[in-house]
Amino acid sequence: MSSPLPVTILGAGKIGFAIALILHESGSYAVRVADRDAAALEKIRSLGCKALLLEDASLTPAIEGQYAVLNALPFQYAFEAARECARQGVHYFDLTEDVANTQAIRALSDRSNIVLMPQCGLAPGFIGIAGHDLAGRMDQALDVKMRVGALPRFPTNGLRYNLTWSTAGLINEYCNPCEAIVEGQKTSLQALEGHETFVLDGIEYEAFNTSGGLGTLPDTLLGKARNVDYKSIRYPGHCQILKLLLDDLRLRERRELLIDLFDHALPATQQDVIVILASATGYKNNTLTQSTYTANILGQTVAGHPLTAIQLTTACGICTVLDLLVEQRIGARGFIGQESVALDDFLANRFGKVFDGKRIGLVEKARNEAGAHALAA
Repeated sequence: MSSPLPVTILGAGKIGFAIALILHESGSYAVRVADRDAAALEKIRSLGCKALLLEDASLTPAIEGQYAVLNALPFQYAFEAARECARQGVHYFDLTEDVANTQAIRALSDRSNIVLMPQCGLAPGFIGIAGHDLAGRMDQALDVKMRVGALPRFPTNGLRYNLTWSTAGLINEYCNPCEAIVEGQKTSLQALEGHETFVLDGIEYEAFNTSGGLGTLPDTLLGKARNVDYKSIRYPGHCQILKLLLDDLRLRERRELLIDLFDHALPATQQDVIVILASATGYKNNTLTQSTYTANILGQTVAGHPLTAIQLTTACGICTVLDLLVEQRIGARGFIGQESVALDDFLANRFGKVFDGKRIGLVEKARNEAGAHALAA
């Protein structure tokens, strides 16, 4: 049996912990987690993983000598980490939803002999793989719609929302421009616009534009699909309150204040659900056809540790692409967009199976032809 591959996880927060747990339990990786938070690293040591306390701003000690780095730090550290990985010849993966950081990382790939693969989580990440697969089923793709929500199962406040992941990342998605393809042209849409409602499995939802969820898919599908967009799923009423906060009260201009308000007013929850709804409409054999992929994913307990749905899906997303690199099922160098990963390869992977409800008994409606669930126009 080959020796475990050395990998570093940057960040010992909730997502970093989940990644470390899943990779360590696999037995295929020698996991080291680096952070500046000594208390968080103690939890990592309890898993049996190595922990590295970063004494200063340099990421060099965490990266050198590793096979790969999986970055679970906030999005503003993405380019710095990727640049250091490129310098040291270490494969790089991250979870960022930030478009500017992704573009900067892509520019590094021109002179890199290692894999640079940002946006490896849920959205961006898996949703781009699913959307690209659905579009590829068509002889001529017309409309590709991707919707994802990380939602509390039992909301009780006016926003009908609880914190399930990074507050800074959440506000970033609500404020930044949203890439899309509209009538064949790559364009930028305003966040919180494009409001729509739909019912899935008897539950009413709303969805609206948010930034970063498509990853690099607009570049890949440009010239191949008429319309491509991404929207976040929430319970009805959420978007209207956000517009009050961001626009009427002008908190868009004071993001740090809004982050502080959310962190103090919105409780976190361990009882969450991931809702995925992707759809592609186009022509197949000269017939107008719709294909959909839907899933409801709940949290699971891994080796005695309960993981929320957002922890599970985000961690499994990045763990899967690492595995696929080792198995030589993705490219071995340069910038790699999520949509270059084959959906069947992803779902067949030991970590990627979490997204395929039929394989692990989750409540899911797997890919249905001819539009079993129509997205709202």
